Amino acid sequence: MEELKPHIDNLYFRTFRAVDDRSACMKFIEGHTHVLEIFGITQITSAKIDWVINPNVYVILVSAEENGKALAGCRIHIADGKTPLPIETAVGEMDNRIYTMVAERIVAGTGEFCGLWNSWEIAGLGIGSVFLGRISIAISTLLNLTTLFGLCAPATYRNSIRGGFRVINEIGINGKFYYPKENLTATALLIEDTIGLGATHPDEIPNIMQLREKKQQTIEFIGSNGLPINLHINLEL
Repeated sequence: MEELKPHIDNLYFRTFRAVDDRSACMKFIEGHTHVLEIFGITQITSAKIDWVINPNVYVILVSAEENGKALAGCRIHIADGKTPLPIETAVGEMDNRIYTMVAERIVAGTGEFCGLWNSWEIAGLGIGSVFLGRISIAISTLLNLTTLFGLCAPATYRNSIRGGFRVINEIGINGKFYYPKENLTATALLIEDTIGLGATHPDEIPNIMQLREKKQQTIEFIGSNGLPINLHINLEL
């Protein structure tokens, strides 16, 4: 008998600098690792935990209670010319042109949207990749990033394109790589203009700008199950 998912009335989205909250980082790692293990994925660069001590990493964490168990999350890594972005570590040996692409954008401010995951409890509600993507794009400008890289799985490709990412056709096989293992593919992506959002789907722009302009707010969202959920969003860094 399939286990019924608990109904969730509230979700709390919180952003913070990784080095400022070790406990919350551990919740992120625990949840992310569990999801990857379910799918038999163990070798993935965004799942490495050295980011916990990186002052240029920012985390977005989702929980059903304030400071509760992590139910979803993602990260933004700011490129500093010293520590490679996860996408560089993931595909650099397959195509070293990624190093040049990142290096050329460091002065203007670039980084990567990575480590996206959803737990079983909220999977399928239409919340995870959609809202975490919007929030990441919204706060990218608060972090002084004018461009943003990503490496996405097929399941998140559509939402990534709607958010303004383009496929980096210049590398890999038209942007695709066999990663994190031979029977799986990932697509290298890039937002060329996080400020103007010129490539973002018109329907998504107001959602992103609302988050950018109002860092603390509550949004009532109707999940794919037809039930309302209050999304409490705090983007104060």
